[in-house]
Amino acid sequence: MKTRISDRGSVWGTAALLAVLGACSPKATSVVNTPASTPVATATPAAPAAPAASSFQIPVEYYTLPNGLKVVLSPDHTAPTATVAAYYNVGFRNEPRDRTGYAHLFEHLMFQGSQNLGKMEFIQLVQKNGGTLNGSTRFDFTNYFEIVPAHKLETMLWAEADRMRGLAINQASLTNQQGVVKNEVRVNVLNQPYGGFPWLDMPQYANKNWNNAHNFYGDLKDLDAATLPDAQAFFKTYYAPNNAALAITGDFEPAEAKAWIEKYFANIPAATQPPKPDITEPRQEKEQRFTKDDKLATKPALAFAYHMPDRNTPEYYALILLDQIMLQGKDSRLYQAMVQKRGLTDNVSGGINYLGNAFNYSGPMLWMGDLVYDNTVKSDSVVSVLDQEISRLAKDGIDQNTLDLAVVKLRSNLYDQLSGFGRADMLASFALFDNNPARINELEAEFRKVTPAVMQRAVQEYLRPTNRTLLIVNPLAKS
Repeated sequence: MKTRISDRGSVWGTAALLAVLGACSPKATSVVNTPASTPVATATPAAPAAPAASSFQIPVEYYTLPNGLKVVLSPDHTAPTATVAAYYNVGFRNEPRDRTGYAHLFEHLMFQGSQNLGKMEFIQLVQKNGGTLNGSTRFDFTNYFEIVPAHKLETMLWAEADRMRGLAINQASLTNQQGVVKNEVRVNVLNQPYGGFPWLDMPQYANKNWNNAHNFYGDLKDLDAATLPDAQAFFKTYYAPNNAALAITGDFEPAEAKAWIEKYFANIPAATQPPKPDITEPRQEKEQRFTKDDKLATKPALAFAYHMPDRNTPEYYALILLDQIMLQGKDSRLYQAMVQKRGLTDNVSGGINYLGNAFNYSGPMLWMGDLVYDNTVKSDSVVSVLDQEISRLAKDGIDQNTLDLAVVKLRSNLYDQLSGFGRADMLASFALFDNNPARINELEAEFRKVTPAVMQRAVQEYLRPTNRTLLIVNPLAKS
């Protein structure tokens, strides 16, 4: 199926539900089953009284099997469905050198058959039982999930365990999926205007470490070079239980689910894991500007990116709130400045982690924004408005009322999505990256710790001009 994603980069917008449902592109999914505005008042409304700390707690039971599999259980009996989410700690950042796109290629191979299920039978099993499924490849994980009627939970656990235990990898399926992925690259990137802009392009320009800066969708030559032994070794190494997390949410009884997990997963052997690659990025000390020719684009476009603070630091939470203030919604400062006041464009979008959300990643990340504009508009005009708004932040700061508004805005999206697949996504991510899925209940408190002083510190360090990368699309197609 195909999914086009808009409203990119809010805490959940592209980011949680739809982006996770997709594959490695925020504009089109991987094949599993086969960006007029209304005027908005510019006056800042009085902030509501900061809401009391939420007493809502998501149930979290977390344990690890002897073979290293991390398991998270979170029952929710409001609807008769269950979600099974298997997350493997391998993504774009740690795929092999000279095998760009390999993590994504392997996502496809996981649907080509296992010990007890033939090619495409996993998909048929889910669909014939009234469920939905998908898989995706991201910076720091590859995930697979199914949402099924609650009474089919055991069936899905058996099926996920079957392919974790062993894939039926052969040369025919590898060759076939190499072709599928190469075609996906052509369709989603090479043969459409703004293909790969900026979600695929910007990491390659802004980052210096190969792990963060290579073409993770896959170079066609590298995709051709993948061999059957490569695939077999990749599976044995990275698809082991001690490199995975299993999250189950929905209408189930924990004791029963734990018995099924023990039955189907406990005897899958662990595997020796290679050393984790160094994915750190050096501190950027000079602004970078790049231009990309696009033979299919009729209008110019611009993207900006700033390196994010490390996860779980005070500045990290401050930048997530700043994203709400600057980019999310028609009341955001950049939308008001560029669309409403100056008419430079009809939309400005962006956020943190274009291939996921502000929470489901582990390594270095960028806060980005992008817009397409008319040929009569100069890129320097766009950059000038961005500079003015950043200077306003640095000079005037963010007061407590504005912070309170940002928290209200963020928590509304957050709790809405935690009633769906977003809950499983976050639980599995926090298990993989923090060994603490209970962090899901600590997020709101962390955002409430952000003060105007913390925000000012974050702006001064992370929104400085020397921490910025600009990418301009030069359109070569005629209107």
